Amino acid sequence: MAPGKTKKGQRDERFRDIAQNRRAFFEYEIVERMDAGLVLIGTEVKGLRERGASIGDAYVIIREGEAWLIGATIPEYSNASHSSHEPQRTRKLLLHRREIDRLTSRLNEKGLALVPLRMYFHEGRAKIELGLGRGKSKFDKRHTIAARDANRDIARAVKRG
Repeated sequence: MAPGKTKKGQRDERFRDIAQNRRAFFEYEIVERMDAGLVLIGTEVKGLRERGASIGDAYVIIREGEAWLIGATIPEYSNASHSSHEPQRTRKLLLHRREIDRLTSRLNEKGLALVPLRMYFHEGRAKIELGLGRGKSKFDKRHTIAARDANRDIARAVKRG
C-alpha cells in the first residue's frame, strides 16, 4: 500500500500537507530542495492539525551554526488553557551539521536565499521542505506568467475536445 493512503483510499492523517508557499516558486528559481524537522511545543502541533499554518512570509536564516524559521504563523490551539504558544515565534529547524555547513557556504553565493516551500506531516512528525532559491528578475516573472497562461489555454482546448 502506498504511504499516505488508508485501506479505503482516504488520506492518512500522518501524511498530509499543512501549508504551501506558492509565492516562493514565483519569486525564486528553486535550485535545490531539502527537508528539515521542526522543534515545536505541544499546542503548536495541535494548532497545526486543527487550523494549519501560514508560511507565505516566512524565511530561514542560519545563525551561530543553527537554522531558524522566522515569520511562520501557527495559529493558537482553540482548546488550550492559559499556557498557549506565541503564533509567530522563531522556531529552530533540525538539520545535520554537514547540511548546515553546506547551506552556509551556498548562501554566501550572490543571490541565493533559503525559503520554506511547504510544511507537512510525515509519520506524525511536522516537517518543512526548504528550497535554496535564486531570485527571479522581472523578465523571468513575466516569462513564468506567459508559460502558465499558455498551459492553461492548452488545457482548455484539450478539454473542449
